[in-house]
Amino acid sequence: MTDLPVWLPESGHGPGLVLIQEIFGLDDYLRSVAAELAVAGYVVAIPELFRRTAPGWSSTHDEAGVAASMEVASTFDPALGLADVLAAVGHLRAQPVVSGGVGVLGFCLGGSLAFAAAAAGDPDVAVSFYGSTVAEQIADLAKITCPIQFHFGGQDPYIPRADVAVVESAVATHPGAEIHVQEEAGHAFHNNVAPMFHHPEAAARAWALTTEFLRRTLGSV
Repeated sequence: MTDLPVWLPESGHGPGLVLIQEIFGLDDYLRSVAAELAVAGYVVAIPELFRRTAPGWSSTHDEAGVAASMEVASTFDPALGLADVLAAVGHLRAQPVVSGGVGVLGFCLGGSLAFAAAAAGDPDVAVSFYGSTVAEQIADLAKITCPIQFHFGGQDPYIPRADVAVVESAVATHPGAEIHVQEEAGHAFHNNVAPMFHHPEAAARAWALTTEFLRRTLGSV
C-alpha cells in the first residue's frame, strides 16, 4: 500500500478517507472527488482495485466504456478488493499527516466495498453510494458499529427500488445508520463526467448530505 496516490489538504494534515472506485477505475472523476475532499480537509487515498488483473485501468463513461469496465470487473475478486481497502485504511492510520479517524467512501463497486469494510469493523466512518450488493448482504449491517450513510437512486436500473427498500427497513432500526434516496435519479448519479448517469440536482443534494455527515462523524481541519 506504499504506492497509494494521496491527496493532502492545504493544512497538510487531517482525518483520513479511503476513496473507493467505480468500475471505471481511477479516472478524472474520481481524482476530482479526491481533490474536493482534500479541499474539505481530508487526507485522501485511493487503492487501485483492478491492479492484479488490469493495472492502470480507466475507461470512458459511455456505453462502450460501461461494457469494457463490466468485463474487467467480471474478473474482480471482492475478497481481495476488501483486503486492499482495509490495507489502505491501515496505511492511512499509520501516516503522521493523518490526525483523527479514517473513514471509507465508495461509489458503485466502491459503495459495496465501503459497506463490507464497515462490516469488517475497521473504518471509523463509512459512506456507501449505490452499492449493488448492499441489499443482499444487509444482514451484515448488524456487525457495523461505526456511523454509516447510504445513498441510492430511486430509478436505478441496476438496483431495484425494492432492494433499496430492504436497506431502508434495516437502517430504520440500526443506530448510527442513515439512508438517503434521490427518487428521480438513477445509477451513478454523482458521476459528473458520465452524461448517461449524471443527475446534477440529485448529486448536489447527496453530496451536501455526505459532507455534512463526514464533518459530523469524522471531523475536518
